[in-house]
Amino acid sequence: MKKTIATLIAGLFATAAFAQAPAPAATTPAAAKVEAKQEKQAAKAEVKETKAAAKADVKEAKKEAKADVKEAKADAKAEVKEAKVDAKEVKKDAKADVKEAKADAKHAKAEHKAELKAEKAEHKATTVAAAK
Repeated sequence: MKKTIATLIAGLFATAAFAQAPAPAATTPAAAKVEAKQEKQAAKAEVKETKAAAKADVKEAKKEAKADVKEAKADAKAEVKEAKVDAKEVKKDAKADVKEAKADAKHAKAEHKAELKAEKAEHKATTVAAAK
């Protein structure tokens, strides 16, 4: 009986040993180097791609900034032009007002002079009439 139990146990151990999956083959140093090299190349490619994307983003941002500056300059130029036109109109109106004021003053002076002349003539006529 002891022999049968021993045979059964030995058989179990034998089948268990064969039933196991074979151990993975140990990677050789050359294979590890190739794998590391591939990973390194993949990392470099990823970094390169990221740099290219960042560079494109920066380029686009610069382009947008230039467009914004150009638009702002155009707006400012238009505002300056409009202000100049307004200033010319104001200056023209002011000149017309000054001219009108001068004409009014000249007319008032002429009226005053005529009044003085009429008063002088009247005074002269009354003094001459009183002397007679």
